[in-house]
Amino acid sequence: MQKILFFSLGVLLFSCKKLSEHPQGSLTPENFYQTQSDAVAAVTAVYSTLTTDINNDFPVYGRNLNLIVDNTSDNQVYSPSNTNPDVRALGTATYVATNDRVHKIYAQLYWGINRANIAIDRIPAIPATQFVDPSHSAANLVREARFIRALLYFDLVRLFGPVPLVLHDQGTVANAGELVSRTSRDSVYQQIIVDLDSATALPAGYTGVNVGRATSGAAHALLAKVYVTRRDWSNAVTELKKVITAGTAGLSDATSGNYGYDLFVKFSDAFQPGTKNGKEHVFSAQFNGTAGGFTSTNTLSSFTWSNSAYTADIPADSSVVHLFDLTDQRRSATFYDSLFNQTTGKWVQWPFFNFLKFVDQSSGFVTALQGTQGANSKVNFPVIRYAEVLLLYAEALNELNGAPTADAYAAINIVRARAYNSYTANGGYTDHTYDLPAGLSASDFRDAVFTERRKEFIQESQRWFDLVRRTDLGPGQYYLQNVHSMVGNPKAAATLKDTLFPIPQTEIDLYGGRNPNFKQNPGWE
Repeated sequence: MQKILFFSLGVLLFSCKKLSEHPQGSLTPENFYQTQSDAVAAVTAVYSTLTTDINNDFPVYGRNLNLIVDNTSDNQVYSPSNTNPDVRALGTATYVATNDRVHKIYAQLYWGINRANIAIDRIPAIPATQFVDPSHSAANLVREARFIRALLYFDLVRLFGPVPLVLHDQGTVANAGELVSRTSRDSVYQQIIVDLDSATALPAGYTGVNVGRATSGAAHALLAKVYVTRRDWSNAVTELKKVITAGTAGLSDATSGNYGYDLFVKFSDAFQPGTKNGKEHVFSAQFNGTAGGFTSTNTLSSFTWSNSAYTADIPADSSVVHLFDLTDQRRSATFYDSLFNQTTGKWVQWPFFNFLKFVDQSSGFVTALQGTQGANSKVNFPVIRYAEVLLLYAEALNELNGAPTADAYAAINIVRARAYNSYTANGGYTDHTYDLPAGLSASDFRDAVFTERRKEFIQESQRWFDLVRRTDLGPGQYYLQNVHSMVGNPKAAATLKDTLFPIPQTEIDLYGGRNPNFKQNPGWE
């Protein structure tokens, strides 16, 4: 049996401190899963795997996925202050199959999947008479678990390629001891689609303590992103039209979204506690800034400010910052180059930039950079923002039609209008100075979309995925072209094998060569 599957009920009941619902104590399968509260606790435990770690390490969406996806891209590198050899290896494309961060993300994703499997298997067996609160029906709780399972498998299959497709709690199935095979990408994606199709029946929204749970809009949006990744442009457009708010200005083709999604006028509002779960947030990993460690803290922020010369992770080089015009509000919301010196009472400007996007500024910018907020951040991690829905729509329309359509232009220009401070609401703006020029070829428009995605989603665990999924220059060539053109060529060691991560060596070693169906990814043998 594979190591990643040794998680069972004891792990499930680890307190998650999320969504104001908490798994209750340590119980056995025989006396748990009897009431609606047990079902809610089980699903809350599934959500918690996005924002906690069983060993109090960096959570998946609190920093670990960022280390894997951004440090291996052309956006981000470790700084001289970071002495962790596994993190440094990610930043130089010299990591190996024994890399601790690679093993950690693999184990974390399966940890969440196993919790989801437990909820999906167990909740339907709870008597229907126990479900007295209509806001948490058994069917919807299972759909929420399926949404999270789909999200985690989506991360897994993009990072590692074919992976074991495990759909039940391995502690309860008869064949749990059998050797696990790697399942084809197509089969994994098909299960992701099935799970997300189920989740599209979730409610359109929530109120009170339930805000932040997966919705039908989030399911349609994630499903669209899956289709874009699969280059299934027609289905992607169909799903995106269900998410994009009906009547959005500038779009000629009707969309039917009734979720109220829109862009914040102020870009930085997408990354602050006071505006979390707002109109731009389709689905976010929920952080509450619990004191006393990393348990529910977005640790992207606690490593972006410092009283020393260097922070843990930094922009790859000044060219990343200079992607942005000075008038682009995303620049000042994403980076900072000054720090308030508490001793002298003066601001100090550095000759380099640091990341600001996830710094918790609840008590103000100066206070945050002094350190009273950074180590206890309540900033949510936006897994899907409405800005991405619009950019995916622009991309899919361009690819589907072989050239950018009027609506493809409109969708990307809405995002650009917000960046340049002219956006009002519901797609509306009057200053068209920064619209893309008309008449772009499909290739030039594709470049524009990927450039806009890079600027919009820096530090949001998107860039490596974008680099490796683009194949119009040949498989892996867009990735190599970009990482090899970085200033100073820090990723000179990158090759085509780096478009997939290695299966952690600990997983390969479990079988001692006995399992011909569980082999290493090409180039990592």
